[in-house]
Amino acid sequence: MHRCLQRHGISRLPEVTGDKIPKRKFRACPIGYFHVDIAEVQTAEGKLRLFVAIDRTSEFAFVELHQEGGKMIAAQFLRNLVAAVPYRIHTVLTDNGIQFINHARHEYAFHHIFDRVCDENGIEHRLTKVKHPWTNGQSLPRQTPGWNG
Repeated sequence: MHRCLQRHGISRLPEVTGDKIPKRKFRACPIGYFHVDIAEVQTAEGKLRLFVAIDRTSEFAFVELHQEGGKMIAAQFLRNLVAAVPYRIHTVLTDNGIQFINHARHEYAFHHIFDRVCDENGIEHRLTKVKHPWTNGQSLPRQTPGWNG
């Protein structure tokens, strides 16, 4: 039966268009656009915080493990990233975590330390969309210190 169907060119189901939305690739950008995130890792000694930075173009990855995952450690991670990368970082994309931005309830807080490190190094800080845990490439430019997305 299979050979008969193959001979008449009907051995496969037709390709149906419109069922699946084609997967979008990230917009092409020059080297130096880093995605930065934090994750919790369970070890035999307890919980650790894993900071990860990956360049969108070159896929250069930089990782550090820390006992805590606060904003001061996130800022130091960014400083260490700048020192480790052999080229200029022009953009950093993060989520809306407290390690990276001030939230609305911190309206009168000082300029966030992570943003200060970005400013010191001429790095644009972008944020992912609020309540979108996946990074979809549709980042928002960082606007004001009190901006909450």
